[in-house]
Amino acid sequence: MRSILKKASLVLAVVFAAGGLRAQTDSINIVSTAVPFLRISPDARAGGMGDLAIATSPDANAPFWNLAKVPFAKKATAVALNYTPWLKDLGLNDVYLASLAAYHKLDDQSAISTSLRYFSLGNIQLTDYSGNVLNTVKPSEFCIDAGYSRILNQKLSIGVALRYINSRLVVGDVGTGVVYKAGNAVAGDVSLFYNGVGEDGEGLNWGVVLANLGSKIGYTNDSRNKDYIPSNLGVGVSYTKVINESNKITFGLDVNKLLVPSAPASTGNYSTDSANLANYRNTGVISSYFKSFSDGTSQLNSLQASLGVEYSYEDKFFVRGGYFYENKNRGNRKFLSLGAGFNIDNLSINFSYLVPSGSGVTRNPLSNTLRFGIVFNLGQE
Repeated sequence: MRSILKKASLVLAVVFAAGGLRAQTDSINIVSTAVPFLRISPDARAGGMGDLAIATSPDANAPFWNLAKVPFAKKATAVALNYTPWLKDLGLNDVYLASLAAYHKLDDQSAISTSLRYFSLGNIQLTDYSGNVLNTVKPSEFCIDAGYSRILNQKLSIGVALRYINSRLVVGDVGTGVVYKAGNAVAGDVSLFYNGVGEDGEGLNWGVVLANLGSKIGYTNDSRNKDYIPSNLGVGVSYTKVINESNKITFGLDVNKLLVPSAPASTGNYSTDSANLANYRNTGVISSYFKSFSDGTSQLNSLQASLGVEYSYEDKFFVRGGYFYENKNRGNRKFLSLGAGFNIDNLSINFSYLVPSGSGVTRNPLSNTLRFGIVFNLGQE
């Protein structure tokens, strides 16, 4: 039953490798979740800084990263559109992530926002356990959310969002005797943001985000056969230094931890492994958050880090760079990224490029790919 879903999510598995994989010398014990598209950086600005965005200056893409940033945004209203080709390095043209985000300030203290992510996995050929061709499907996934954020004092703000997630991998009976359906889940975000940048443009920001806190998701009517979604704890800090009237530079660091426990390691005994897996899958959502901190693995190994820098010239032209790190036993994704952007009146355009790195299952799907984003800044400052 699980094999068909893995076939349908083959494109996702290239980067997140849904399950334990073994390289020639090192074991890659990746924490597997459903809807991993929620972990893909959706905007080009963050993509150019190694996926750094929790505590950077607020813009229209803030709902993707830290909703609490929105009340400190300069413009009253803004809309962002982003397009990310996926596995372009392999010659695929029908696999991509498209996203939209927008916010509107209700007053000087509060704002509402929304965001939408749509992930197309292209055409996938399904086969049964014997390798016989069944049919072709075109799976897709999307999520949409609505949020509210408010300033608590002159420097601190809070944001909350509610998200609906839909994952349509396989629908109906594809020849295996199991009837599949689209998976649905509901999740929420809670975030804090401290805006320490003064009127001169210099200062320290920090943020904390709890993202995708919500229900499990299933693809059949079997309530015991459901998967965790990628709940996450993120902490970020950034510092902006004003060099002179025209030039400034920002340095930032984000650290993220997936709030999903590791699946039990195989013992080689079928009865024991089945019991351990059943116990793992039956763990409640809230319990799983705490278990992710005590599942027998090193907590340092479970962290992901993004280090980025952004240079600004007169707030009109931007050059960015970043580095993303993941432990070799948790996926081994490590890459450098570059980016650029420029502002024209109320229009911002951003590009990012991921430097090719890794091979095999650690080859990043965005290698040799140019991402594009555009922001429409509307209303008064």
